[in-house]
Amino acid sequence: MKKIITLILLLSSFVFAQYSSPKIIELETSIKNTTLTSAVEKTQLHSNITLVKKKNTGIAVILSLILPGMGELYSGSYSSGKYFTIAEVAFWGTYIGLNSYSNWMQGRYKAFAASSAGVNNNGKDGNFYANVGNYQSEDEYNNDQALQGNFSQMYYSSSFYWKWQTIADRKNYRDMWTSSEQAKNNLRFVVGALILNRIVSAINAARLVAAFNKNIETSWDVSVGLSNYPNLPSQLSFNFQTRL
Repeated sequence: MKKIITLILLLSSFVFAQYSSPKIIELETSIKNTTLTSAVEKTQLHSNITLVKKKNTGIAVILSLILPGMGELYSGSYSSGKYFTIAEVAFWGTYIGLNSYSNWMQGRYKAFAASSAGVNNNGKDGNFYANVGNYQSEDEYNNDQALQGNFSQMYYSSSFYWKWQTIADRKNYRDMWTSSEQAKNNLRFVVGALILNRIVSAINAARLVAAFNKNIETSWDVSVGLSNYPNLPSQLSFNFQTRL
């Protein structure tokens, strides 16, 4: 209340300072006798405001490695991250499609080999099915290995028997086997794309978090001051200072 009264008196003295009268002289004398004559009285309010909490680069990288685009979402910039997520979905769709196609063609060529060449599909590896497509019969294969001196590669068990009735049947089998193997080999490229998508997304997320922390992580030092001067009106001052 005292400060308010003093402020009113100061304002009054400023407004009516142009008039010279005994009352004004008395007002000046009374102001000089107050505690404001010894020093300028100041009242200040300080406040520190942190706009946004700093984000963690490691978290952004881990999120992008788990699911590309999530690191960008964490950084607050999913506009670029969404493309990594879309690519991830597309790559997984391609992987599932190729794997399903490879297995489907594998089932087809095995069934065809069993019905057209008498192949026993139990316990056979990939090399056996490749040889079935390259040779007309087991005897032809064994003779070729013997001529090359690869006796350890020869089939001695009747369970490895096969014999195509026509060359056309073997070629049909070969086409199905080739389609299955090509789809299976293409899976490696899809896996590589999935890994690369994660790496690029993680790098991009780390970059966005660094930019976020640089541009957004800012503190404001706010100072509001009320200064009281003898014979003058009180002054209200604001002071803003940013701090990274």
